[in-house]
Amino acid sequence: MPANRRRIGSDGAGVIFSLSAYGLWGVLPLYFVLLAPSGPWEVVAWRVLLSLVFCALLLTVARGWGRFLAVLRSPRLALTMGVAGLLIYVNWQTFLAAALTEHVIEASLGYFINPIMTVLLAVLVLHERLRPLQWTAIGLALLAVVVIVVGYGAVPWYALILSISFGVYGLVKKKTGADVDAVSGLALETLWLVPVAAVQLAIVASTTGVTMGTAGPLHTVLLLSAGVVTAVPLLLFAAGARRVSLTTVGLLQFIAPILQFVIGAAVLHEPMPLERWIGFAIVWLALAVLTADQVRHARRPRPPVPLA
Repeated sequence: MPANRRRIGSDGAGVIFSLSAYGLWGVLPLYFVLLAPSGPWEVVAWRVLLSLVFCALLLTVARGWGRFLAVLRSPRLALTMGVAGLLIYVNWQTFLAAALTEHVIEASLGYFINPIMTVLLAVLVLHERLRPLQWTAIGLALLAVVVIVVGYGAVPWYALILSISFGVYGLVKKKTGADVDAVSGLALETLWLVPVAAVQLAIVASTTGVTMGTAGPLHTVLLLSAGVVTAVPLLLFAAGARRVSLTTVGLLQFIAPILQFVIGAAVLHEPMPLERWIGFAIVWLALAVLTADQVRHARRPRPPVPLA
């Protein structure tokens, strides 16, 4: 098979994997709403424990325990996965709290801001130099947050925490991407969180009560599916990111917040006053500027590599 045909096939598979991942992330609010009367603390605890069980099954089927133990034996990688686990825990807990308290639209704002947060982290942490349009996008995003705070009368904490936690999580994963495969990484991240999940379940059991198995068979099945629902999009994303360009990933990542926004506004009927529309419009303008800059930069011919 010619190399270009193999490349086209790989790109096509990568787009399908990425679309599937972002599509699943986009409809997650509907899944979490169906988990009522389970609260966010209990759901996240089951999400951690059942994700670890699902990853253990995958490691067994794929014979990946050797890779997992190799990561575990490296103090640097093990501790880094601990940091990643803490960040994804904060992200999961915040997203659950938003989804179960009628703040899905605000959660979508966080993921709309996330690409801009990633660019900002590249400046603050990696000391990268930004192009003028990238600075423009960051300025517009900051303006949008100010408009929402002043006009709507409240700081969008869910959005800010989601964008910061996932942005830093992506930065940590980027630094270890070549050393840790997707399943081993997620397994170790959730392994670090097992004590936290156990404490949360104990507190829930002693206060409001654990709902697993008490709200009907359908609810039990949905709650037991939390591990699969958590792990599958992450694995699809990892498979897609290896096959398509960073520009393509950047364009596809808007699918999730768009779906979340539509679900929050059209399905869950969350309020969208004028101040929110103005703030979101400014964010969308910032994303259009950032996307245009990424596409234009990707199309520029690269300078030839000098011969030694």
